[in-house]
Amino acid sequence: MNKLPQITLAFWVMKICATTLGETAGDLLSMTLNVGYAISSMILISVFVLTLLTQLFSKTYNPVLYWLVILSTSTAGTTLSDFMDRTLGLGYATGSLILVSMLIAIFALWKWSGESLNVSQVQSRRGEMFYWMAILFSNTLGTALGDYLADDSGLGFAGGALFIGATIGVVVLARYFSKISSVLLFWIAFVLTRPFGATLGDFLTKPLDKGGLDFGTIGSSLVLAGILVAMIAGAAYLKNKQTQPGVAELS
Repeated sequence: MNKLPQITLAFWVMKICATTLGETAGDLLSMTLNVGYAISSMILISVFVLTLLTQLFSKTYNPVLYWLVILSTSTAGTTLSDFMDRTLGLGYATGSLILVSMLIAIFALWKWSGESLNVSQVQSRRGEMFYWMAILFSNTLGTALGDYLADDSGLGFAGGALFIGATIGVVVLARYFSKISSVLLFWIAFVLTRPFGATLGDFLTKPLDKGGLDFGTIGSSLVLAGILVAMIAGAAYLKNKQTQPGVAELS
């Protein structure tokens, strides 16, 4: 019943593209279109629930559907984080602490349920549900952390992206040159790629006088969507090629 993709370099590239697109698309809806954080959150959470239910009741791994759910968690996470930090006035640091606590609680419940936290061993619908809840809250946490680094820490958008990128590099080295649990390192990397995408998205969209490149939310979203669509199409092509009759015998 494993409906999740293999963890390869392409997976992480697509994850960063999806999370960066989630940041720019979420800002496009809440700020550029002036919908507001609360209404944007309700709209995007509804989209997330719809795509998640479709994913949960599918029988096999579908690259298009999987990445649609990832993208919906990214956009919903962006507006949820902004609603907590800005509309409710919690601030980035407090919002991040609350989300860290919630994410730890999800992992504890996941472990207590008897399901494996190893994403290569998610074989049940209950395990998959925990997986997606962890992804939603990790993406929401990532947005808050990215905003904290970019705005409150003094690093700026580019500095925040470089700092998180370097941290991700340390995690990669630990994966190959240490005995730290690969499951733990996966989830650390998964959380970190979200603020990396968030700060990268802000770097692309924010004005020059605020340290960004001023590409705007629309232009940045279109470019990122094009890259992600091309990679999803490639993943779908490879999957269909592998499932064609005779491929297994030839390989």
